[in-house]
Amino acid sequence: MAQQETFDSAPTLAKVFVRAALAGKKSGSTLPASELVLKGHTVDREHLLDYQRLCGFGVDDVLPHTYPHILGFPLQAELMARKAFPLPLVGLVHVENVITVRRTLTADDVLDVSVHAEDLRDHPKGRQVDLVTEVSVDGESVWSGRSTYLARGRGNPDAERGTEAPPIPTGVAAAQWRLQGDLGRRYAAVSGDVNPIHMHPLTAKAMGFPKAIAHGMWTSARVLAALGRSVNGPSTSHVWFRKPVLLPGSVDLVVDRGSQPVVAGLRSTRKPETEHLVLTFARR
Repeated sequence: MAQQETFDSAPTLAKVFVRAALAGKKSGSTLPASELVLKGHTVDREHLLDYQRLCGFGVDDVLPHTYPHILGFPLQAELMARKAFPLPLVGLVHVENVITVRRTLTADDVLDVSVHAEDLRDHPKGRQVDLVTEVSVDGESVWSGRSTYLARGRGNPDAERGTEAPPIPTGVAAAQWRLQGDLGRRYAAVSGDVNPIHMHPLTAKAMGFPKAIAHGMWTSARVLAALGRSVNGPSTSHVWFRKPVLLPGSVDLVVDRGSQPVVAGLRSTRKPETEHLVLTFARR
């Protein structure tokens, strides 16, 4: 039975990441039986506007498909930074994300956001875990997200890698985006996700990356925004993150609207064989 812990406001991610960086080595084979809950969250319309503009969504009172994720992420990080959590927060790789929107949400909705961890499992390259975010309004479940993270290390070669992604669409790009070097800092200002790998080339290099990299949830949000306003209604998306997008850089959007569900992807403009993500989307 999960032990519920209620928050009046979201944890500050900068403090959470500092605490995680100082935590030292972690181990264990069980997940904390904790559910972290943010009660009665009201949407800040200025914050919503900043998010919509940065990710390419239309500007109105409707919450974008991915917006509740950034409300739940501080709770995810708080849970993963704790000593009882068996994997280190710093260095975790976001490999998959599934979102289900059950009804259209607006800035007038008062949201209850809860997060818990489940399904700690082996992977050929380490261990994986799912962080599950649920959003409800007046007791009705209206949005859910499942974020799968990989902790690299000694893995089990016989373990499953995860669900299989469809092939990325081929052909002429539907759009090409030039991403500026400060994109990670601009998204961090909106999302609160100040992971050093996104903030600056020097901090990214300290974590093993040649340059700062774009947030995965920005790339998926940008792809969904390009599919049109219908993505913000009842729907399901599933994204598989492949190679990180280095900043600055250029990416191509490729879309197959003839498939069911719709399949979209991001690939490198300079090296089209480099796939950054594959995403499926279906209206409910």
